[in-house]
Amino acid sequence: MLALNIFRLIGDLFQVLFIPFEWIRLTLAKGAAGWWTSNAINWIFLVVLLLLLTYWIGQALKFQKEGTEDRA
Repeated sequence: MLALNIFRLIGDLFQVLFIPFEWIRLTLAKGAAGWWTSNAINWIFLVVLLLLLTYWIGQALKFQKEGTEDRA
């Protein structure tokens, strides 16, 4: 019974988190403005991902040069 409640909690959480996307889908998806808005959100996520990946790789290279990288 606990597992079922956990999955319901996860489902409820994602219903709340996706409310802005549901609003975009229902109101802005009509016409070209909705297409541009949807793609702008995707590009923002992609830029954030690339920035974080660049930072992560930079930190990994820094630790490798210092010799403090944990090599398991």
